Parts: sequence; C-alpha cells; structure tokens
Amino acid sequence: MKKEFDIPVLPTYLEIPELKEDIMDGEGPFKSTQEFQNSLGFPGEKVDNWQQVAIDKMSELKSKYRSVQVFLDSCVKCGACTDKCHYFLGSSDPKNMPVARQDLFRSVYRRHFTFAGKYFPKLVGAKELDDDMLDDWYNYFHQCSQCRRCSVFCPYGIDTAEISMAAREVLDTVGIGQKYCNQILGKALTIGNNLGLPEPALRDTLLDLEEEIEEETGGIAVKYPLDQKKAEILLITPSADFFAEPHIDGLIGYGKVFHQDGVSWTLSSYASEGANFGMFIGSYDVMRKAALRIRKAALDLEVSRVMVGECGHAWRVAYSFWNTLSGVGAGAADEFGQKLQNQLDPRYPQPQHIIEYTHDLIQRGKLTFNKSANDDRTVTFHDSCNVARATNMGGISGGQFILPRDVIKAVCNNYVDMERSTIKEATFCCGGGGGLLTDDLMEIRVKGAMPRMQALKAVEKNNGVNTLAAICAICKSQFSKVLPKFDFDPYMIVSVHQLVSEAIIMDKPQTEAQKDQP
Repeated sequence: MKKEFDIPVLPTYLEIPELKEDIMDGEGPFKSTQEFQNSLGFPGEKVDNWQQVAIDKMSELKSKYRSVQVFLDSCVKCGACTDKCHYFLGSSDPKNMPVARQDLFRSVYRRHFTFAGKYFPKLVGAKELDDDMLDDWYNYFHQCSQCRRCSVFCPYGIDTAEISMAAREVLDTVGIGQKYCNQILGKALTIGNNLGLPEPALRDTLLDLEEEIEEETGGIAVKYPLDQKKAEILLITPSADFFAEPHIDGLIGYGKVFHQDGVSWTLSSYASEGANFGMFIGSYDVMRKAALRIRKAALDLEVSRVMVGECGHAWRVAYSFWNTLSGVGAGAADEFGQKLQNQLDPRYPQPQHIIEYTHDLIQRGKLTFNKSANDDRTVTFHDSCNVARATNMGGISGGQFILPRDVIKAVCNNYVDMERSTIKEATFCCGGGGGLLTDDLMEIRVKGAMPRMQALKAVEKNNGVNTLAAICAICKSQFSKVLPKFDFDPYMIVSVHQLVSEAIIMDKPQTEAQKDQP
C-alpha cells in the first residue's frame, strides 16, 4: 500500500521552512536482496560484526579519498548550506540540511578517528555507530541526490555528495544496500544496460524505430546501426532512450543529426548503457567495471570517437572519471588503455557530448532548421545537476550552460530562462537523481522537486512557458512523474534533441527519375 503524503504548495518565493523534526524519518528505500548484493561483491545480508566492518571501511575511505577527510574536518557549522538543499526546502526535516546530513557521518568519524572524539566525545558531538545511527544513515543518505548544490554555496567547498557516496559504500559493505541501484547495476554489468535488454530485443527495437522514422519523414532512411565495426562514432546513451517517452524522441534526434552529417556511427549491444550507478553507491570498483564495458566495446568495434548521449551522470562519469576508470581520456597507464589512446582520433574531444557535436555542426552551417516547427512551444531549460556542477562542454568557460541553450535557440523561436538563482551552477535538482528514481521514494522525490517546480511555475505564469527541456534521462523520467503533481502537463518535458528532431530539415531521398539524370 502506497504511503499518502501532502503535495507541497508552490510558494511565490522560496523561504526557509519551519522545522519539522524527523518528518522524513522512516525505513528508507527497499533494501537489496542477496542476489543483487552478491553480484556486486557485497555481503548478501547484514554481517555479524557490522560495526567493525563499517569502521574499517571508513578508515579505508578517508585514506583512499583525501577529500572525504578534508570535508569531514573542515566544516565550521556556518549555516551557509542549510537552505540550499531542495529536499530540506521541500520536506522541512532538519536532517535534510546538508550540514546535518553530513553530521550523521561526521559524528561517527569524530568518535573513531579524532583525538577529541575518542576522549571527549560529548564535547565535539562524537557518536557511536549503533543500530539507530545506521538506520538514519540508510534513510537520510538516500534523501540526498548528490546534486552538489550545497557545495556551490559552502565557503569551504564541502561536497555533501562525497559524504553520501561514502556512507552508501559503507552500507553496502556491511550488507545493507539499496535494491534499486544494485539491481540496475547487476543488469548493466551482466547484460549491458539498466533495462536488462538483450541484443535481439535491442536490435528489433532499433529496426522498428527506423521504420517509424522512414514513414514519418516520407521515405528518408535514418539508420540506427548496432555493433557496426569500424564506424567512426560509438554512441553511449542511457537505455531509457530505447523505449520510453520523452527519451526516445531524443534518440530520433541523434539519428537525424548523424544522418545529415553523413558520419558513420554505431551503438553497442555489449555496452548499451551510458548511465553508471556505481557513482551513486560510491563504489569506485563497481563504477570501473561498468566503464570497462565501454572500453571493451570501443576496442572491439574499432571506433575512433566515443560520444555520450543525453544523460547527466553518464556525462559526469565520462567527463570526470573515464580517463582513470577506463582510459577513454588521456593518461591511462594500462595496456588496453594505451591501445584505446592510440585508436581514438586526437582531433576530437574524447569523450564528447552529443550536444557538443550538434552545436559544432550548427556553428559550421552543416544543419538547417525550420524553427517555426517549434512555434507552438515556449521553451525553458533545466540545467541538470551533474552536467552543471561537475562537467564542462566545448572547452570554454561555462560551456555546459552555453551550448545546450545555443542548440535550443537554433531550433526554437521562443526561449525563456527560469529565475537566475535557480539555473546554471545554482540549478535546483529535479528531485530524482542520485539513485532515488524509485517509486518507494516517491514522497521525497515529490517534495524535493518543489523548488524546481516553483521556478517553473513562475515562467509558466509570466512568460507562457509550456515546454521544459533537459539533457538528462533521470531528469526527464522524474519530471514525467512529478509535473502532474504540481498541475503541469506531464508531456511538457522533452529532450533537447527532440526539439532538434522536430525542426531539422532532412535531405529528401532521390526519386528514380532524379537518379537517372546526368
């Protein structure tokens, strides 16, 4: 039976809410089963000596990732982050203040890894990791989408996302993992994508899509190649693009852009997933296993470029971690990493985002558009967290903000930004990121969406905005669910490349008479 909860009322202006202690206290998301835990190398159930295992893991993490220890040691409780979290603003639970959520982890760290915490624990807020604390970890660290907005406003740059990742890795290590993330990771590591879609089903899906596009365009054969050797581009995109609205409309846009450019490209059935939930659970080892599938696909298919589709954390992992995870970027030391370096074309960014690619073609005049095809839309853009605060595009300062908007404006006549304190590096999260996109967390997803919905409501009312564009699969899925909760049309969320698809002018196929002409 689904839990009933009140939908937040959208305020005219965002204000710090009145505190409601433990209002989001609960059991957290569904726990992972032994099957999903074991497939990732974690215990299938809570281990007997879990406290010692947890403390040992914390010791390992603080030594392995120096940022974790720096963040735990440097907080001065200044309060700059308290009202920056969308989950706190939407839920009013003080434990969703970034500093308070961090303190669930920091208090245990101080008890076991600082002099004052060992000998004067009450003076420094040091606490033991008991069952109640473990429950709070599981509950509240799964009320963090790892969006990093708090770090933008922290004068010390403390990143709650890193603390959340560390806490989740400790939880997995003692045998208490989250079902949603770990089940998805198991499918991605064994079958190649989050959906568990095998090669024959994927191939049939793409063939059906080709037929639909050919009919829609009046005979233009836009191809969606799968496992094509020696293609120039390997596209790694979220598997949601293969089946769900509005994602698949973005995939249609990719294909049309590739078709117009005349470039050879392919998808991979072995690595048919751009998303990497290993980052959400904080496990470098699991994240690397997923990334190595992409490296293997690139090597096996002998491509010269690797490109990432519209997925926020897929691009973050690619941009920030692929070079050390798999050698797709520069600096890999292992044999296969070096082999890939020699194979990839140095004239292009490696990896490259599909927005960068389309933007470049627009700048060079290789694509033409009928912008009036989108005149029924007044568009605004949602800056997805992982793109906005952890990556770049185009090799220019703020390129991750500039390029998507440039592409939208190239295909639409009517564009409006949301209020400036809610976009770009200060963007509010959609509310479903960080491994929270599961129905057992619907309450926090809806409440966490409130700040973004408030900014959207303002431009709907004042500017007639009826279309919300995004370049993240999780954002699109989240908005599809939460928009109607706030009296928006659920179909107003679109992919940026859907807008491209609707406006792009395609080359018509030659008739038989034209082919016979000299």
